[in-house]
Parts: sequence; structure tokens; C-alpha cells
Amino acid sequence: MATHNETGKKGEELATNFLISKGYEIVERNFRWKRLEIDIIAKKGTLIVFVEVKTKTNINFGLPEAVVSNKKSSLLIQAAEEYIFQKNHKTEIRFDIISVVISKNEPTIFHIEDAFY
Repeated sequence: MATHNETGKKGEELATNFLISKGYEIVERNFRWKRLEIDIIAKKGTLIVFVEVKTKTNINFGLPEAVVSNKKSSLLIQAAEEYIFQKNHKTEIRFDIISVVISKNEPTIFHIEDAFY
């Protein structure tokens, strides 16, 4: 597995544990539809949260969340719409980004709620 894939997997694991520690229930990880993917689908009460996780090992070229473009958010919304359709969800939803920086020190996790609005 390429180093960037390993970094991404580690970031998703850290983000999952972070959400659990904040009282979220993890519903699904790596939901795929066509060529689209949602990293984490979580639930808090009746709220369904679709989470994009971005991970870097340094911030020399910007913060991880900065690479979530309008196109990426649009694709995530499309995948979420399919998930909602498949599961027949009728509850409130939200789109979040979790930014993870893995360095020699403790990882830094930044949770951006309602990131696309």
C-alpha cells in the first residue's frame, strides 16, 4: 500500500475514534456508490452526519481541509443523496470535514461541522 494510502487510513481511524469520543455512533465507513466514496457516516441522535476526512503529515503546503474543493463537496453530496435514497432516511443531515495532521508529536484533529454551508 502506498504511503499516502496508509496516511489516509490512519487519519480515518483517528477521525472515527474522535467522533466516538464525542458521542457519535459510526453507522458506516467507506460507503461507495459508483466511483464516489463517503469516508464516515455517523449518527448523533437523529442527525445523520456525512464526514470527509483529510489527512496530511505536514502543513507546509496548506491545511488538509483546504483541499476539499467545491467539486469534491458536490460529489460527496451526490453520494449522500444515494445513501439517503438506499436507506430511505428521513432525518436531518449534515456534512462535516475532519482535518487530521499526523506529525512526530500527537496528531492534531480539527472538526468542521456543517462544512458546506
